[in-house]
This record gives sequence, C-alpha cells and structure tokens, in this order.
Amino acid sequence: MAFQPIVDLDTFSVYGYEALVRPKAGGSAAQVFEAVPKEDIYFLDQACRVKAIELASELGLDSYLSINFMPNAVYEPSRCISTTLRTAKKVNFPTNKIIFEFTETESIYDTEHLVNIINDYQSRGFQTAIDDFGAGYSGIKLLCDVHTDVVKIDRALIINIDKDERRQRIVADVKTLLEDNSNRIVVEGVETLEELSVLYGMGFRYFQGYYFAKPVVEALPQVDFASIKASLLPALSAVR
Repeated sequence: MAFQPIVDLDTFSVYGYEALVRPKAGGSAAQVFEAVPKEDIYFLDQACRVKAIELASELGLDSYLSINFMPNAVYEPSRCISTTLRTAKKVNFPTNKIIFEFTETESIYDTEHLVNIINDYQSRGFQTAIDDFGAGYSGIKLLCDVHTDVVKIDRALIINIDKDERRQRIVADVKTLLEDNSNRIVVEGVETLEELSVLYGMGFRYFQGYYFAKPVVEALPQVDFASIKASLLPALSAVR
C-alpha cells in the first residue's frame, strides 16, 4: 500500500491519508486489478482494507485514513465489514477515523445495494466518500441516490482551470451543489500552483494531488506547508 496526503488549507495541516494499492515492483493500481481474476476481487478488497489499517497503525497515522472499496465486491455489508472491525480493534486504530470511498468510475450494478452499504458503514461510525466525482457513470443521479460525508472532485473537472473560465463556472456550480447537499468537498488531482490558486480563491478547503505530495509506498509523505502558504499569499490576501 502507498499513502497520499489530503490537506486542509484552512488550517494548513494534513486532514488524512488515502491508502492506494500498488504493485510491489512499482506501477499503478490498474495493473493489480487486471492481474486478479474477477472471482477473487472480494478477497483483494478485504486484503487491501486489512493492509491499509495495519500499515496506518504501524506508521503512527493520527489523522483520517481513506480506504477505497468496491461496492460490487461487497456481497453483504455486515459480514464484509467484520474483518475491517477486527483489524482496527487488533491494531487499536479508531474506526471513526476511517473513511470508505467508492469510485464513481465503477459501474454500480445495484444502487439499492450501494445505499445499504453506505447506511451500514455510517451506522458503525465510519465516514463514506464518493471518489472521482465528475468523471464517471452516474454523476448527479448518484448524489440523488446516495448521501456520503465526502465527495472528491476528479481532476477531469479541474485540469488547467486557471486557463479556462467556463471550467471555473462549472466547478463553482458543482461546489454550490455539493455544499447545499452538506457534502465535505475534496478537490483531487491538483498538480500546479496555478490550479491551486484559482481553486483556493474559489473557497475550496480540502485538496489532494501531486502538487502536495505523490503517493509513497509504506510511508506517510510530508507536506511543505510553509512553502505552500507563501506561494498562496496573493490568493490569501485577495479572498481570505
């Protein structure tokens, strides 16, 4: 597992870390999933959860831990979550610091099943998140069917936003929609100071992306908040 920070630029601190599966020899998560037979996806999902929690505890993570899960691999929520609960208890990792996120780019076969999973996880004290919002199958309809604590806006919506006024208007509308729906918003895929300055000036608070830190295998990468704060001074003086 690799970890990438999610930052809070209201407090200039790390809000949490997302755990990301990676091949041991290096590469992407897609390479792992492509190598796993469909009938074994459930076991991969369980193994990733366990490994993420064990490593987070071992590394002394004291903020939120965001773990990806695959709704189509969860056949019965209460049974599937039992391994996660046992692992968290075993390594003394607080369950109220775990966020389960599912990607909008995965086609959801059964929306009612997904709602049951979200409700079950939230009833147990976990937080939930929609990942890759704006780049997937369901879009606005998903917001109507499912209420999660967090929505993560995909890079597809914010790439080169500093050069595109139309994109700025669309992202501003998405922000209003999500705030009206009481979702905490994380902007993903921020790679440049120019993108960040526009987004920060728009009032976004939580961010993730290569500009802050790339994922690091079995370690918690640090963020240079002093440099980020200095770079954002023009946006700070203009809107904050």
